[in-house]
Amino acid sequence: MAKCDEGYLCSICGQDVENVTSSDLYLRFVIGQLDPELLHTSPEKHILCNPELAQFIVADDFKPVAVDGPFSKTQLDPAFVAVQEKLVTRGWNRLKEIHKFRDVSILEFPLPEVIEKLNSRKD
Repeated sequence: MAKCDEGYLCSICGQDVENVTSSDLYLRFVIGQLDPELLHTSPEKHILCNPELAQFIVADDFKPVAVDGPFSKTQLDPAFVAVQEKLVTRGWNRLKEIHKFRDVSILEFPLPEVIEKLNSRKD
C-alpha cells in the first residue's frame, strides 16, 4: 500500500489517527505549540498517546488522563497548570468544532490568539 493510502498512523502505537479530534499534531498546531511550517513534516500521534499534553484537557466528554512522575500536573506549579488546562482544553474544543465543519481552511484551525501571533510574524 502506498504511504499516502495508509492515512495518518500514530508514531507511538502505530494505529490510525481516525480524525482531527484524536490528533495530537493538530491539537498542538491549534494551541500554537507547532509551527505551521512543520505541520506536514511532524509525526502524528493520538492525543492519548501523549499523556503529558492530554492531562491538561479538562472536559466532561474527555476521560481524565493521569501522568506519573515529574511531568505530572500534580508536580507542576498550580498557576502553570491552570493556564495549560485552559489553553489545551480550548484547543481540544476547537478540534471538535473543526470536525463538525469540514470545510474549514487549515489557516482557520488555530485559536484566535495563535492566528494573531502568526499574522504578526508576517509583518
